[in-house]
Amino acid sequence: MNHEDSNSGRRLFFLSMIYGLWGLIGAALALPASIYLLFPPRLRKREEWTEAADMGKLTAKTPTEVVFRQNRVDGWKITSERTTAWAIKISDTEVIALAPQCTHLGCAYHWDDGKRQFLCPCHTSTFSPDGKVLSGPAPRPLDRYEVKVENGKLLLGKVVESENAA
Repeated sequence: MNHEDSNSGRRLFFLSMIYGLWGLIGAALALPASIYLLFPPRLRKREEWTEAADMGKLTAKTPTEVVFRQNRVDGWKITSERTTAWAIKISDTEVIALAPQCTHLGCAYHWDDGKRQFLCPCHTSTFSPDGKVLSGPAPRPLDRYEVKVENGKLLLGKVVESENAA
C-alpha cells in the first residue's frame, strides 16, 4: 500500500467523523426547536371552566367574594393558584363575576355595604355593584370573568377586559 493512499484514507476517515459529529450536534440543536415550532404551547390551550361557588350560597343582588383555585399555564408548566372573584347573583340562572383588581393600577378593592359600592383604597375609585366607574381615576369598568351556571354551580372561565368608558 502506498504511503499517499493511507494518508488520504486517514484524511477521509477524519473528515467523515468531523462531518458526522457536526450533523449530530446540529440534530441535537434542531430537535427542541422543531418540537416547539410543530407543537407551540399556545395552540394547545383549551377552554377551562373552574367551579367557584354554589349558587344556593350566593345572596341575590349582593356582591359575595368567592375564593377558588384556578390553573395558570406558563409554557408547559401548569400551576394551580388560589384566586378570588366578586360574584353578584342576578337570578337563579344569571350571575356576573368581577375580577378582583381595580382597573386603575390593579389594587384589590372591597365592597362597602353602607354605600352599596366597591371602593378601591389606593386612589379612591368607586364602582357600582355591576362594576361601572362611579368616581376616581379608574379608566374603565371592572373586568369580568366569563360565567356559566350548571347544576346549581357557578363556573368561571377567563377574565375578559372591559371596554373603555369613554
